[in-house]
Amino acid sequence: MVSQSILSKKLFLLDAFALIYRAYYAFIRTPRYNSKGLNTSAVLGFTNTLLEVIEREKPTHIAVVFDPEGKTFRHDMYKEYKAQRPPMPEDIKKAIPYIKELLKGMQIPAISIDGYEADDVIGTLAKKAEQEGYTVYMMTPDKDYAQLVSNKIFMYKPKRSGKDVEIMGIKEVLESFGIEHVSQVIDILGLMGDSADNIPGCPGIGPKSATKLIAKYGDIQGLYNNVNDLKGKQKENVINNKEQVYLSRELVIIDTNVPNDVDISNSKRRDYKRDILEPLFSELEFYMIAEKMYGVIENTEELKDLETIDNSIFKIYTKELRDNLRADICIQNDFAFYTELSGDDPNTARPISISFCLNNNKCFHVNIPHDDKECREVIEEFRYVFEDKNIGKVAFDIKREYLWLRWYGIELKGDNFDIMLAHYLLHPEAKKDITIIAKNYWEYAMLGNKEEKQVQLALFSEEDNLNNNSYEKHCEQALVCYNLKSELLKKLIETGTNKVFFEIEVPLSEVLAEIEYNGVTIRKESLDDFSKELKERINILENTIIYLAGEEFKVSSPKQLGEILFDKLKIDPKAKKTKTGQYLTSEQVLVKLKSKHEIIEPILDYRKLSKLENTYASTLHTYINKNTGRIHTRLNQADTATGRLSSANPNLQNIPIRTSDGRNIRRAFIASDENHIYMSADYSQIELRLMAHMSEDKGLIDAFMNKEDIHTTTASKIYKVNISEVTQEMRRRAKTANFGIIYGISSWGLAERLNISRKEGKALKDGYFETYPKVEKYMEQCIELAREKEYVETIMGRRRYLKDINSRNSVVRGLAERNSINAPLQGSAADIIKMAMIKVYNRMKSEGLKSKMILQVHDELNFDCLKSEEELLRRILLEEMQDVVDLKVPLTIEVGVGRNWLEAH
Repeated sequence: MVSQSILSKKLFLLDAFALIYRAYYAFIRTPRYNSKGLNTSAVLGFTNTLLEVIEREKPTHIAVVFDPEGKTFRHDMYKEYKAQRPPMPEDIKKAIPYIKELLKGMQIPAISIDGYEADDVIGTLAKKAEQEGYTVYMMTPDKDYAQLVSNKIFMYKPKRSGKDVEIMGIKEVLESFGIEHVSQVIDILGLMGDSADNIPGCPGIGPKSATKLIAKYGDIQGLYNNVNDLKGKQKENVINNKEQVYLSRELVIIDTNVPNDVDISNSKRRDYKRDILEPLFSELEFYMIAEKMYGVIENTEELKDLETIDNSIFKIYTKELRDNLRADICIQNDFAFYTELSGDDPNTARPISISFCLNNNKCFHVNIPHDDKECREVIEEFRYVFEDKNIGKVAFDIKREYLWLRWYGIELKGDNFDIMLAHYLLHPEAKKDITIIAKNYWEYAMLGNKEEKQVQLALFSEEDNLNNNSYEKHCEQALVCYNLKSELLKKLIETGTNKVFFEIEVPLSEVLAEIEYNGVTIRKESLDDFSKELKERINILENTIIYLAGEEFKVSSPKQLGEILFDKLKIDPKAKKTKTGQYLTSEQVLVKLKSKHEIIEPILDYRKLSKLENTYASTLHTYINKNTGRIHTRLNQADTATGRLSSANPNLQNIPIRTSDGRNIRRAFIASDENHIYMSADYSQIELRLMAHMSEDKGLIDAFMNKEDIHTTTASKIYKVNISEVTQEMRRRAKTANFGIIYGISSWGLAERLNISRKEGKALKDGYFETYPKVEKYMEQCIELAREKEYVETIMGRRRYLKDINSRNSVVRGLAERNSINAPLQGSAADIIKMAMIKVYNRMKSEGLKSKMILQVHDELNFDCLKSEEELLRRILLEEMQDVVDLKVPLTIEVGVGRNWLEAH
């Protein structure tokens, strides 16, 4: 990185669309939406980038340059210029006015000049500013800007893939391109062309060849002066495409003489205009950004003045007042409540206070004593309230309330309503934030600052011991939850998601709370032994790799590893690099090189074992609860758009099972004592069975009805051989097709995954659809239905919204199309396992079992099973899990037992 002293005039010129597109695609798999369904990904990413560069580099001057609408002078030079570019994604189009409003509020000039692209305008302004004594930084990931670099003009490439920013001066450009003069960048770019801009260049000449030729002959003219030095096809291409090469060179030249009247001094950093930014951030729901820039945001929109909510907050600090409150609650149909805990984990935190809201919109704040005995006495007073099944409870994240109450021996009963889960079903990918939900559904701004209160206080006494106003916001949360219930219920009914809410998500909260409460027992000694073994094997592999490399280097460093593999050992002359010039050494890349050199296999093993050691073997024991001796993972119910559960602290969903080493981690998960065994019940191929049910494909249905090995059957039909003639390789390919194609994998994706040619990948996919024709028809119907409705549904009515399904941008549309196929499958599988958990849990309770459900991972349920209850629990699992829904093919489970998870599964 170039070190620069702090100069008096430091100008940053930002390439708007390069950064906007980069921000948008950074969130392409996890797009950000506000509560009204607006995709805010591009605005969020751009805003963060802008604020980061301002904070980090502290420019004295800054401007953002946009491409103009319509054609530029390059289209006059070459009518096919950028002809192959897909249209701008609709969500980026919608983002541009917000970004320009952001710049207006930050008093940063937004510059655009008709007929000239942003790089020409930036080039012109950079050269102009250089003459006026500025040090200029062109912020862009676009390599074309390298031609503009000088002693006072630098490229500033933003962070990417975990790598820090890169500042390129003359030295860095020359080293990166392997040239002697910056001007030679133009010749390299012209010779290699640019597929993104449809600049043809010379066929058969890519970045490496172009760099070598220009380094050798100086420039394109020098190349043609010595064209007879070339050989074979390369010589032929250079000669036959001379006119095209020179045209390409002209097209890549950045024009630094764009007519303009821009006064660079107007780009001086100025104070933000809060009156513009506040309503903008409020609409976008960028509350954290707003707070970071100028403190807590004040809502500028006209809000309901809560005319029907003449509420008061009452602080409850004596037993007599608590008794009066309990009496009031007992005559309610329902109430809302919020518990303030001493920490984030309900398994270890203690309650500090409980805030209630009743149907007259009066709020009551009950302070909980710190002394453990007194604390339990106060909580016990409210046992009847929480356990009365005739009184409904309303809360935000009711599982949290279930869980902490469970630690005090209290069960939360009744027809309960969870604001978070209701919002999750209506907006699966939106933020789960009570303040945003309140504003969207109720047009209500929750407490923002001390000057602007939205609740009226009527205190019983000034004598209580609370010295802060946290009681206000906690009571307000209960108030908001109570009043949001009717709005959200109406929306659930309108969208038909009320069934999923009341029959799956709400009852599941209790089950998940019980699982978290039960926890899973870990044998630390098993982890320690395995960690020691892994470290020894990792050390051996590291020494082996260094020996095969012929020199010492840091094996864990991708940069050093790439240099060893491709510069020293020259394993792949066509090795690809990142834009920063570092070799790609991902697992996907290395797997393809296994046959090229004996060093690859130990590198892959080294990485797998290192990940296993760092993520699990030496880490899992740190999550053991000191009081219980068990791990209580947090099961997240509203975290994925598909409806699947996720887990955290620790994440037990991703423990690898495909390798023996990965499976060994499961050996540490054990039964609680000698009177228990570990039991596992796993659905068999649930998503393939769902595909058979949904597509109604006779071949798939028959295979499952006849209890055939679906992968062997598929291989037999695709390759047109008898079952007995199916090889392991055929079955492996068929298995990949079975699980890949139903999720919309392409022929190229199949080829990549199986390490076969694209032709073979296409033949495999074609053979699959020939074997199961209704699967292809069903997939097409999914896409068509999604285009019509902009959402898809599971068998229970859970929705996945696909706002990009009709996008004109092929990349964005393609992702939405794949989701339209896999969301109903993954979501239906999620619905089934959740319903199964509820049924099994209720059956275990009704039959008085002492065995415990302790873990859910994907399609698998785990139990700490009392040995005397093994047969009964096994029967319950078979009956409840296999009959949970009525499909056209049977659902089957595999039940196993053992001393630990590995033996049971």
